[in-house]
Amino acid sequence: MTSSSVALSDDKQKQGVYDEDLEPLQKHAAFFDRNKDGLIYPWETFKGFRAIGSGIPLSTVAAIFVNVALSGKTRSGKFSPLFPIEVRNVQRGKHGSDSGVYDTEGRFVPEKFEQIFNKHAHTNPNALTSKELSEMLKDNRVPKDYLGWLGAWIEWKVLYSLGKDEDGLLHKDTIRGVYDGTLFEKLEEKKAAHKKA
Repeated sequence: MTSSSVALSDDKQKQGVYDEDLEPLQKHAAFFDRNKDGLIYPWETFKGFRAIGSGIPLSTVAAIFVNVALSGKTRSGKFSPLFPIEVRNVQRGKHGSDSGVYDTEGRFVPEKFEQIFNKHAHTNPNALTSKELSEMLKDNRVPKDYLGWLGAWIEWKVLYSLGKDEDGLLHKDTIRGVYDGTLFEKLEEKKAAHKKA
């Protein structure tokens, strides 16, 4: 097989990721694949975070942290100093100490989603306060899984800061939108509409 045919099959594989039904975790990640080539580069992660309303410092840190943490896991055996994340294999980057709402294949587990609210939503049955969110994060910790703790803390704190309402509540439908990938699109539309106003 020549190097040009290898490159051609790689391109075909990248494009093919959007030709089939995506699992919820893949849909979640696909928002950040700004050019839809099947790979998410750090600059795309940065642009995605900016598109949903994150500031430059958070977007920069997120781009570095997310891509460095996930690139090797989603592209096993392939190293690139550009740290791309492969959307097709994003489930391989699932960290410990999480909610378990995504299974090992990146599928949505409704029972685990409902468990978040059954166990931790004390103030409002369909929302989490900052304190309840912290309680959930502590409850999900796997002993000595420090990277998992950090990953979960960053994900949920960013979600809380972007998705809470004026009363400081992070609603169930907002959280559900993160898991199915629709929240990011809504936040991007909201930011774009705000710019036009």
